[in-house]
Amino acid sequence: MAMTAKKRWTLFAAILGSGIVFLDSTVVNVALPKIGKELPSHLFDVSDGQLYVYTFYLLSLSSLLILAGALNDYYGRRRMFILGLIGFGVTSIACGLAPNMELLIAFRVLQGAAGALLVPGSLSIITATFQGEEQGRAFGLWAGASAFTTILGPFVGGLLVDSISWRAAFFINLPLVVLALYATVGYVEESRDEEATAHFDWLGAAVVFLAVGGLAFGATRGQQREWHDATAYVALAVGGLATVAFPFLMARSKHPLVPLELFRSRNFTVTNISTLVIYGALYVTFFFVAIFVQGTLGYDAAAAGVIGIPATLFLAVFSTRFGKLAARYGPRLFMAAGPAIMGVGILWFARVPGTSSSWVIGTGRGARVLPPSGYLHDLLPGYIVFGIGLMMMVAPLTTALMRSVPTHNSGVASAVNNAISRVGPQLAGALIYVAIAATFYSGLHARVPTLDTSSAAVRKQIAPLNRPAAGTSPEVEAASREASAHSFHVAMVLSAALLFAGAAVNAVGIRNPSRTGPETGLSDRAQPEPTAKPPTAGTPVGVERAEATGPDPGGT
Repeated sequence: MAMTAKKRWTLFAAILGSGIVFLDSTVVNVALPKIGKELPSHLFDVSDGQLYVYTFYLLSLSSLLILAGALNDYYGRRRMFILGLIGFGVTSIACGLAPNMELLIAFRVLQGAAGALLVPGSLSIITATFQGEEQGRAFGLWAGASAFTTILGPFVGGLLVDSISWRAAFFINLPLVVLALYATVGYVEESRDEEATAHFDWLGAAVVFLAVGGLAFGATRGQQREWHDATAYVALAVGGLATVAFPFLMARSKHPLVPLELFRSRNFTVTNISTLVIYGALYVTFFFVAIFVQGTLGYDAAAAGVIGIPATLFLAVFSTRFGKLAARYGPRLFMAAGPAIMGVGILWFARVPGTSSSWVIGTGRGARVLPPSGYLHDLLPGYIVFGIGLMMMVAPLTTALMRSVPTHNSGVASAVNNAISRVGPQLAGALIYVAIAATFYSGLHARVPTLDTSSAAVRKQIAPLNRPAAGTSPEVEAASREASAHSFHVAMVLSAALLFAGAAVNAVGIRNPSRTGPETGLSDRAQPEPTAKPPTAGTPVGVERAEATGPDPGGT
């Protein structure tokens, strides 16, 4: 049955509202090099300033998602969505006019806060507007549109930055905000948690901010400083303590920010667990593939920006179909098979050699020719298999939550899943980087025993997966390439293991609602629940190194 005009406009508003949040990160990534060159800074060097422009936006967004989801349910989803759109528009203008790096970073924090209102709001609006198979189709369209943003973002950003200015990367948000405001004001109906009381849990909001923000910042800072910075450990400790304290606080609160009864739903709990490991694997894959293909294989930024498009195209084209199938037959099969197939695709990357063309090392009888690495036979098959699994998994992952929570809790439930989908990648990426670094430097030392790989000076010149600094001897450069390839293979195997674990969790834990009926402990009005966004592109790697491409683990 065709959607009514009102529903089409509502879906358009929801897709556009969340889309600008996703688009902004990918577009701005392309602008980071010019931002570093043109904006003066008194507190940060160029590399740190560029990195903070990106990461502080994501940290603000991630830390405030659960609070924003609760505000959507409490004060009205339409009202908060409009507030988020206005805030995002105003902060986009402020970012585009920023006179220095410090103010740009501050405005990016505020922009992330506005974006936090839009992400869970868009999905809870869809939940409240659509039902049944039509809802599965709506979430499939939302997932496909988000994947299209992945393809469009770097291309649009590159055009704007090259032809106009890096400031245009922020101003491009304004016409999109105006269109979304038009659709929201004119067609979106107000909905809220009808069981909400007059007391909002601000203490719970503060604790969850510390939990999500501490873990995300600690993991990011630790990886950036190679775990030689006490600030990272302090942030992780604060985040960990807040995470442990949060459920006890919710259990004692008369009006909890996140009702613990949501976790009595088996599908809700299992889907959040699998989201943690699956999106962690996505981060590891595309973050480190981006570094490897540029730093080790020698791809330029433009080539690295398009190698993941086949996987994204599968998601964009077929997500609606799998959303409908999951709504009709249940999500368990797709949620189990999808991550498993993705894992097989990633294992293909674990055989990629460390050079993009034949490299002759040494002379005479001792000469060795390293094997070449070509996109068509070393990378493309893996991306195709991975894309097939991705298109099977994303929309059904949403469908798994479709009947797991009551509609009136859809905003906060969506926000919980989105926050997990963002923290999980940071933690997984940071932990696996430890394995990469250990493998790389031990392998480098084994190949060049005279090299002191524990030296800070050496580590500054030679980093895992990256091209060594200029002036490095041919012998060390060759050893670095071989060690990088080996450490990259380790990362891909660990990433695949996470995906296989997520597939197993879903296979054992997910129940098809059509077979089990309503879940205990939830309202009979339990409705489909939105989950983490399809991954989008554009994770910067130290900014000056490489740009992550392909589906990004960032969560909704």
